[in-house]
Amino acid sequence: MTHDFDILIAGGGLNGPALALGLAQAGFSVAIVDARPQSARASDNFDGRSYALALASQRLLRALGVWDSVAANTQPMLDIKVSDGRAGEGPSPFFLHFDHAEIEEGPMGYMCEDRFLYRAFQTALAKNDAITQINETSVVDQTVDVQGVTVTLTSGETLTAKLLVGCDGKQSGVAQRAGIKRTGWAYQQTALVCAIDHALPHNGVAHQFFMPPGPLAILPLPGNRSSIVWSETKENAAAIHALDDEDYLAVLRPRFGDFLGEISLAGARFTYPLGLSVANHFVAPRIALVGDAAHGLHPIAGQGLNAGLRDVAALVETLSDAAARGEDFAAIDVLERYQQWRRFDTSTLVAATDLSNKLFSNDNPLLRLGRDLGMGVVNAIPGLRRSFIREAAGLTGDLPRLMR
Repeated sequence: MTHDFDILIAGGGLNGPALALGLAQAGFSVAIVDARPQSARASDNFDGRSYALALASQRLLRALGVWDSVAANTQPMLDIKVSDGRAGEGPSPFFLHFDHAEIEEGPMGYMCEDRFLYRAFQTALAKNDAITQINETSVVDQTVDVQGVTVTLTSGETLTAKLLVGCDGKQSGVAQRAGIKRTGWAYQQTALVCAIDHALPHNGVAHQFFMPPGPLAILPLPGNRSSIVWSETKENAAAIHALDDEDYLAVLRPRFGDFLGEISLAGARFTYPLGLSVANHFVAPRIALVGDAAHGLHPIAGQGLNAGLRDVAALVETLSDAAARGEDFAAIDVLERYQQWRRFDTSTLVAATDLSNKLFSNDNPLLRLGRDLGMGVVNAIPGLRRSFIREAAGLTGDLPRLMR
């Protein structure tokens, strides 16, 4: 049977384009179906959205030919400081301090705004003849047989491929139509996301301040700016988000502290309900899931996009190795190799983020004492501290080739 493409990708956010570029490099013909127009997130205006890219993810972007387009607009994360406390009272004397100088590879990661990363991907896609972009339409139906998959678009057009990959988020239509169910729960927390300007330089230091309602992450951006991911209870978050900008800042300031001087808002404000949502299977016949379609995590460690990019690198390697051996790269036994590879890593990350959120997002005095002492012990043992730094940089586990 002749197919329109080797691989169809549903979803054109960040994981979809990364996967398309990796697959095209490996010799596959690829199409991306995206409901949004191509220019949807390529605005020149800063909207406050940004990502913490682990060092392993930066290596992937370099391997895909994207990094040079974004490097000048990124901020290296040189240090990470983790502390515990209450709003207005300052942090506990026990804390974690991760210094990039303790590992040989360089910065633990980089902060990059969504607009720059999305634009770089779009530029790279447009230059690659092996990739077809189909915008402003969606996959509304899919049929699988022994030879491949046929998808129907909102326009009524049908396309065929050997494999369909869902990069279409936590509510993945690809997964639902394949009968893949999800396991998870809501955290009764909401993330308040924005960016701020501040008077003093951040010196490339990222901060994670754990408070009883949820963590506050302060992540360095280029210049005297930082990205804020601030978790609160659903009720508090709704009330805070409804405030005007000045009142919003008045609530943030005692939580933020004065270590960066006076602060002001830069860009828009967003809210995201927080929860855990993991697909029971990452694959089905002629189907694979990547990124949030496979696993939606709490942002407590900033690993959502990094986990998705690790999926991308693992799937590219699995499919390309199978094709090189003359196998049907979309056969279920090949796809199960990808699932097995990513399942353990994902399960470990899910457990770690879920446990950390439950351990730190409370005001139990015994738990507070235990976690503060635990952070103090880790911080005092160089070998243990270094292992945490390498974990934060994404350098542990069975790394795919594109991330080495």
